[in-house]
Amino acid sequence: VQLQASGGGLVQAGASLRLSCAASGRTFSRYGMGWFRQAPGKEREFVASITWSGDRTYYADSVKGRFTISRDNAKNTVYLQMNSLNTEDTAIYYCASAYFGGVATVARGYEYWGQGTEVTVSS
Repeated sequence: VQLQASGGGLVQAGASLRLSCAASGRTFSRYGMGWFRQAPGKEREFVASITWSGDRTYYADSVKGRFTISRDNAKNTVYLQMNSLNTEDTAIYYCASAYFGGVATVARGYEYWGQGTEVTVSS
């Protein structure tokens, strides 16, 4: 199973970015997907997750109302639309594929991980 994250970059505070994660090697539509992030010197933290069908989503309080997770099962891709970015959003963002079709808000609920894409927000 491979998860390829992309879309990171350097932006100014208040800007938007859209991350993508392309999956291969398993039946993408059967599994929940999630995004996590790890800032320098901090532990990896949950950002957002989505069920296999896309009917339910969950967000960390810190991104609720600013970030939107979505998926396109026909393209085997999950997205993270990030709006109103601030410097605290600076981190490496990882996509992950869950063990099951539901959602998990902790890392141990995910079986496969992508390599990460770096997001840097300047003030």
